[in-house]
Amino acid sequence: MRTYLDFEKPMSELERKLEEMKTLAKENNVDFSDAISLLENNITNLRKEIFENLTRWQRVQLSRHPDRPYTLDYIELICDEFIELHGDRQVRDDPAIIGGLANVGGQSFMLIGQQKGRNTKQRQHRNFGMPNPEGYRKALRLMKLAEKFNKPIVTLIDTPGAFPGMEAEERGQGEAIARNLKEMFMLKVPVICIVIGEGASGGALGIAIGDRVLMLENTWYSVISPENCSAILWRSWDFKEQAAEAMKITAKDMKKNKLIDGIISEPLGGAHLDHNWMAEELKRVILENITELTAITEQDRIDQRIEKFCAMGVVIES
Repeated sequence: MRTYLDFEKPMSELERKLEEMKTLAKENNVDFSDAISLLENNITNLRKEIFENLTRWQRVQLSRHPDRPYTLDYIELICDEFIELHGDRQVRDDPAIIGGLANVGGQSFMLIGQQKGRNTKQRQHRNFGMPNPEGYRKALRLMKLAEKFNKPIVTLIDTPGAFPGMEAEERGQGEAIARNLKEMFMLKVPVICIVIGEGASGGALGIAIGDRVLMLENTWYSVISPENCSAILWRSWDFKEQAAEAMKITAKDMKKNKLIDGIISEPLGGAHLDHNWMAEELKRVILENITELTAITEQDRIDQRIEKFCAMGVVIES
């Protein structure tokens, strides 16, 4: 069963009628093609009307859609071969971060991504996509391995934040993320970072320092979630919509403020409606950017990477 968000409810009744009409036509061998075609056009027009005027909060909701493709879904759809690598060689393996050697269209690279779960058991196993320090140390170990064997790096970002538990802080959560930031600036191989869902705070930034930082159309990227921003400013989650508008956290906002390098289009209605289409588009963008970055010299890539991030937040008065 498809899950409908609140603002998608007007489409749910039409789509239910469409399915009923198709079933009735098949069971009774009756030609309803004209009526079906008219209803499909109505659904398409309504979907366009809804999704061309989304608020920032509605895009946040889409980024969290339970049917949205996660890192493992993209790995299955775009990789010809994937060998997962485990552990940080210090504490343990962190299931919230997946990493390994991937082959896509004849190009090999190191793929690292944050993984949520589809059901309660998976969510508990993946810690709801919130990595511990060992997850970030595993990611850095794999990045260094990629650098050693001259393999480009691709990271897929989808997390509500790094795990804030006491045990995570005891094992050095802040230090692990800070070390990743420092080391990623100096990586000698091309690095592409893509926000595929939620990009929250240092939990996202810990694997998001790259030559190309991209966002899918219906994702968000910010130092804090709208709910937590609302809780701090208004002492309540009830103002999350206003917080999302004020924070300007969508892909368009990030691109306008020069905080990312590009936006990857999603199918009309969101990535959850067509995993295959979204995976093919992601694959195309990855291969296209790797080709461009490989043509740049190693030192120039590092210099451009540092310069790009150092320019963020800088105001130059005329």
